Amino acid sequence: MTHTPADPQSAPGPEQLREQVEQTRHDLGQTVQALADKADVKARAQHKTAEVREKAATKAGALKERAVTQASELKAQAAKATSQVHDKRPDAVKGTTAQAAGQVRAGAARAGRMWQEKAPEPLRQKATQSAQLARDNRTVLLVAAAGVTVLWLASYREKD
Repeated sequence: MTHTPADPQSAPGPEQLREQVEQTRHDLGQTVQALADKADVKARAQHKTAEVREKAATKAGALKERAVTQASELKAQAAKATSQVHDKRPDAVKGTTAQAAGQVRAGAARAGRMWQEKAPEPLRQKATQSAQLARDNRTVLLVAAAGVTVLWLASYREKD
C-alpha cells in the first residue's frame, strides 16, 4: 500500500528533493568538519600556541617601549644634572678638567697600542666582541653611567 498525499500540489518535486538532499549533504559535511576540528588536538594546540606567542610579542613590545621611554627620561634627567654641575664649576676647575681629559686620552691611546702589541689573540677577540656588545647597547650603558654619575654627585653634595 502506498501513501498518496492529500494534496498533490504540496508534495515536493524531484528538483526540490535534490536541493534538500544537497543542503543536507552540505550541513552534514560541515558537522563532520566541525567534529574533525575538535578531534584534531595537534591543530588546536598549534592555534593556541600561535595566540599565546602573539600576546607575548605584543606584551614584549609594550614593555620595550616603556623601557625606552624610561631610559629617555633618565637620560634627560642626567643631562640636566650634568649641565647644572657643569655650570656651577669654577673656571679653574674647567681648565684642569680639560687638561686631565687630554692626559687621559693620550694614556688611553698608549694603552691601546700596548694592548695590540702584547695581548694574546683570543683575548683580543673576546675584547672586540665585548666592545661590539657595548656599542650595540650604548643607550642602556649611557643611561646606567648617567644614573651612577647622578647618584655619585648627589652623595658628594650631601657630604659637603
